[in-house]
Amino acid sequence: MTDSAQERLHHSHLERAREQIIDLLTRQQVERELVSRSEVSKQDVVAQLVARQQQAQLEQKLAHLHPADVAFILEALPPDARETAWGLVRPERRGAVLLETNEAVLRALLGDMRPEEIAAVVRHLDPDDIAELLTELPEELSQAVLERLDRDDQAEVRSVLSFPDDSVGSMMDLDFLSIREDTSLEAVLRLLRRQKKLPAEINQLIVVDRAGHLRGVLSLDQLLLSDPEKAVREVMTAEPTFFYTGDDIDDAVSAFEKYDLISAPVVNLHKQVVGRIPVDAVVDAIKARAQSDSLRQVGLREEEDLFAPVMASAKNRWPWLALNLLTAFVASRVIGAFEDIIVQLVALAALMPIVASIGGNTGNQTVALVIRGIALDQLGPTQLRKMFSKEFSIATINGGLWGVVLGVATMALYHNLPLSLVIAVAVLLNLWVAATMGVLIPLTLQRFGRDPVMGSSVLLTAMTDSMGFFIFLALAAAFLV
Repeated sequence: MTDSAQERLHHSHLERAREQIIDLLTRQQVERELVSRSEVSKQDVVAQLVARQQQAQLEQKLAHLHPADVAFILEALPPDARETAWGLVRPERRGAVLLETNEAVLRALLGDMRPEEIAAVVRHLDPDDIAELLTELPEELSQAVLERLDRDDQAEVRSVLSFPDDSVGSMMDLDFLSIREDTSLEAVLRLLRRQKKLPAEINQLIVVDRAGHLRGVLSLDQLLLSDPEKAVREVMTAEPTFFYTGDDIDDAVSAFEKYDLISAPVVNLHKQVVGRIPVDAVVDAIKARAQSDSLRQVGLREEEDLFAPVMASAKNRWPWLALNLLTAFVASRVIGAFEDIIVQLVALAALMPIVASIGGNTGNQTVALVIRGIALDQLGPTQLRKMFSKEFSIATINGGLWGVVLGVATMALYHNLPLSLVIAVAVLLNLWVAATMGVLIPLTLQRFGRDPVMGSSVLLTAMTDSMGFFIFLALAAAFLV
């Protein structure tokens, strides 16, 4: 079975599980209403039996699901049903479920819990995972939960929380195995056998000196396939890929993608090992960045719960709707300036949206490439000039080709050669505008400290629409009237 087929089957299984849980919750509500109408003498006994039976079914259903699957179901449930289902998740599994839940639902679930309840839930997690959850809470609540943790956990969680959100230190795992370079491989094997549990996603051991400074890494392949009598220093990788706690998360993501890493050591400024980055943390960072980018591209500032209050969701969408309204008003004023021309030649009204839309499509393609280049730090001055030259050349070729195609179609429809020539030239000129703006807009936003993903699409559409209308109508005014 292919990976895509397995994914579809798994998704279908989750959908069935969600529908079964919703069905159980619905029957629970109906049966409660029926019980409430029954005779008072029998009501308590019947209600208890019904509630116990339904609770047992729901608990059993949720207990057999992976924490990520439970999180998926919780996200798909309305608030009342979600609260009921959350109450039936076993306490020792709640922390793992929270780690898989999106930010909006996570805040909703934790927002109704007291500090001591949250502390009891997260106590089963590793300190770095606890820190990840606490960053989603208000400062006062986060501190209250932190004070209720064990002292050892408090120290490690505070250590992780001390790093900036976008740094490697904030995503590192404090659970790692270190060995000395003068140790024999046989002694390392004995050390591993004494471990009750190995860290997750472990593919290498970190080699340090007496002061904890990074000396290299020993992969499991090197450990298992080399002569047990050899010392670690003889077979280890002496110059591994590693990160400082202050490095940017995007740098780590790029390195993991480029070098196919599974884990990497993290060191402080003195090059002492303080943790490691496992691949699952990098995958989570990639997923979070992709989700954030997809939301920002449509003007949403933060992740939104499907069942969030109407006013909260509306406010989340106001800023870019306001900007869209402003840019649409500007485009309408451009059209308004040529009302007399449009009245004399009605065909202009039917054709001008085509010029604007083809420019927007071309510009968005250029924007996507520029944003990718910015993210990968590939756009130096030389590369930028080459990219602009390439995009302008592509716009020239496509503008000439599709301008001619649109001109021929216009000639066939309206039998007006000057109009056909005007629209062909307008398409070419608007594609030049689109290519230029597709490069300049994201670079300008980045230069002024703004996120290129957040505003590029909206600003580009405004430019290509307004300029497309203006170019086409101005040419018509000059040559057709």
